[in-house]
Amino acid sequence: MKKYLPLALLLLGVAYLGSTLAPQRDKTAFRLNDLARVPVLVNGRIKPLDTVARTSLLTMQGRQRVVTPDRRSLTPAEWLADVLFAPAKADTYRTILIENHEVLDLLSVKPEEGDGGKRFSYAQLREKLPEIDKQARLADGVEPQLRTPFQKQVITVRDRVVLYLQVKTSVQMPDSPDFLTELQQFEKALPTGISSILAKQKGQPYSEEAVKVMKEMADRFTYMEQLAYLRMVPPAADDTDATHWRPAGTALLDAFGSAKVNETVMDYAKLGHAWRNGDSAEFNRLTLSLHDQLAKRFAPQMQKSDVEARFNAAQPFYSSMTLYVLAFLLAVFSWLKWPQELGRGAFWLLALAWVATTAGIATRMWLESRPPVTNLYSSALFIGWGTVLLCLVLEQIYKNGVGSTAGGAVGFATLLIAHHLSLGGDTLEMMRAVLDSNFWLATHVVTVTIGYSATYLAGFLAIIYIFRGVFTRSLDQATADALTRMVYGIVCFATLFSLIGTVLGGIWADQSWGRFWGWDPKENGALIIVIWNAVILHARWGGVVRARGLMAMAVFGNIVTSWSWFGTNMLGVGLHSYGFMEAAFYWLIGFVASQLLIIALSLIPLEKWKSFRGAPAAA
Repeated sequence: MKKYLPLALLLLGVAYLGSTLAPQRDKTAFRLNDLARVPVLVNGRIKPLDTVARTSLLTMQGRQRVVTPDRRSLTPAEWLADVLFAPAKADTYRTILIENHEVLDLLSVKPEEGDGGKRFSYAQLREKLPEIDKQARLADGVEPQLRTPFQKQVITVRDRVVLYLQVKTSVQMPDSPDFLTELQQFEKALPTGISSILAKQKGQPYSEEAVKVMKEMADRFTYMEQLAYLRMVPPAADDTDATHWRPAGTALLDAFGSAKVNETVMDYAKLGHAWRNGDSAEFNRLTLSLHDQLAKRFAPQMQKSDVEARFNAAQPFYSSMTLYVLAFLLAVFSWLKWPQELGRGAFWLLALAWVATTAGIATRMWLESRPPVTNLYSSALFIGWGTVLLCLVLEQIYKNGVGSTAGGAVGFATLLIAHHLSLGGDTLEMMRAVLDSNFWLATHVVTVTIGYSATYLAGFLAIIYIFRGVFTRSLDQATADALTRMVYGIVCFATLFSLIGTVLGGIWADQSWGRFWGWDPKENGALIIVIWNAVILHARWGGVVRARGLMAMAVFGNIVTSWSWFGTNMLGVGLHSYGFMEAAFYWLIGFVASQLLIIALSLIPLEKWKSFRGAPAAA
């Protein structure tokens, strides 16, 4: 029966992926999945409310799951509905991440009062927020490199709280017990109020009370306009520009001139009324109505919004991570038992994970109308994708489990890196002006990123060689020779693509900034990768290193590539410093230390290796 094991594993993997693609069912009578598909404009991009909910939660608390005080689990859409329409309830949800004990002391809260000891609710922090704002303003005046951990955290907490306030002020005033009734009364009073104000200007009798009410409403709407995060009111019917969306506060201020509350704002107020009163039928009707009205005017944007919401729910990259881990484990076990059956099963699972990742990257490209690499997040996806593709080719040629092992490990690691990079917010962000060139993104960026992928792959194949030689007895002569050929071939491939990508980058720089080369840190990092790969090849050709020396140098290539990928951004200088993450510094240092330790392992005298069978000639 074991001959059917690869097919069984493939079918189980396909079934798992299929289950993630099935539409999610609403847990209640409220059709929150329909609400999640409704588009809004945020930071220059039209996106579904589902994306708003997920990215907001990732930014505020580092995860998408929300647990209520009574231990109920909420979906992102359900959490967003409470934030927009029932803010008093949402204020009790512990969704603000605080990881510094000094900041906790400042806020007078204890770790045991938070979810997991580090997530707290807006209600718990409300009284001390003025102090947080004061300390954050003081920290803003300090150079980022000189800030203490307390100052860094207090700024982060302030920003998380502000984001929460911006989201919940986007649709209605949080202090309003019934915003729908308030708007209806406001609309009825508009003609009288405007007439009274005009009468005052003409010196005629006027209603002091009407003017007072109108001024109070104008102040509240101005507050909504200034703080709102979502632009949820589409442009006028004769405006075809899909980016001219307005905040609800702006549309309400316009009502003073038109004497009528905007229809979309009123619909959202009705949605909130239905949500708070448990009227699922009215809620579902209004949600579909909002969606259908926008679909008539913005069909392309609505199509992308619907697909993006489904894409978010499917989470193809999370599914790929699971499959990569399974492929890695199967490939490792294939070295111990059933090498053909488990090895072939690992190969098919790796290929299935790669297909899922490909579908995810292709969907992102279609949504963004861009090539695959536009920021650090997408570069992590693409580096993993390219590396796994090369691993599939190697495994198909050598059929020894090495390609599947490396592909599973690198695929999982790069998707894990991508996940942590997504914590900064929307990963389908608008392009910076200097990067707004699909041609160069598709040529220079893609080519140089393929060079990154190949250099990493050579390094991780070398790690497999070293680990198998030092810690196991599985590195026989045939396997050692195969790994040596793999690393050598991949280094040749990496050198070619890194060189071409760097030259193309110089041409792009000449067009953008008027100089081909400026010794920018990012440019230097790309050049170092080319030079190091060339050094490896020359050392091999000249007989300076043999198999183990080649592996040690390939592992050092991981350090060189990581420096160019992340380290140059951490300097905070140059024209290429995009996507800096403070926490990434420590991870980078830890990764470099681990690679140096592996290089040290490779230098252990050969007679100490468990796989030693009398020094092979290639060693």
